[in-house]
Amino acid sequence: MDPATLSAARDAIHRAGHIVFFTGAGMSAESGIPTFRDALTGLWERFDPALLASAEGFESDPELVWGWYEWRRQKVMQAAPNAGHRAIAAFTTNVRPRAVHVVTQNVDDLHERAGSEDVVHLHGSILAPRCFACATPAPPELINMIPDEPEGGRRLRPPPCALCGGPVRPGVVWFGESLPSAAFDRATRLAQTADTFVVVGTSGVVEPAASLVRRAGRQGAAVIVVDPNLSASNREATCWLEGSAGDVLPALLDVR
Repeated sequence: MDPATLSAARDAIHRAGHIVFFTGAGMSAESGIPTFRDALTGLWERFDPALLASAEGFESDPELVWGWYEWRRQKVMQAAPNAGHRAIAAFTTNVRPRAVHVVTQNVDDLHERAGSEDVVHLHGSILAPRCFACATPAPPELINMIPDEPEGGRRLRPPPCALCGGPVRPGVVWFGESLPSAAFDRATRLAQTADTFVVVGTSGVVEPAASLVRRAGRQGAAVIVVDPNLSASNREATCWLEGSAGDVLPALLDVR
């Protein structure tokens, strides 16, 4: 981590009255949650993740898709927030009354478990299954139960909806589906009013979420990118802090 770049990023943080953290899959990966860029193994190794994460895939083979997502939900519920999640939560508490918000593309609850409140989830939540037919939420006993799935995967029949009998699906946004309008509208407003926009662990290529980085920069925000890899997000960066969220954010936010 370059000391001069870190100092410039800290200055942007300290000057800002409104700070937005925008997080992606790389941040959750540091807690051991697989990303869509990871190679599939076991039962799913012959399948394209874009098919498994789609309404078409669910309709054609609901047992395959539900089994994959229950395995992913198990990984999420067994994971723990990492130092990056904790740093954001601690910083939010320490800098009040300055405005700090978290917008995430991740479908887990690691920000909330670290202590962040009112997190904007652009892609839904894997912890909120709902009916594929009528969108009725799944019962709490299903949502709160940690799945017990084999590492190699298995086909698993989706439970029926208690209201209409339709199959229950994951509560995430699939490929080809629109982002929740309320969440995206709010995230857009936050990006347009941020003084500093901190991008953590996202490639900046998944639209329309990636447009938030450009919106923030065009409105004059300092854009700080935290990522070990060069990516599309870096094109919008005022500062690029090369490294993992768990290493960079505690240093950037002075919450070691």
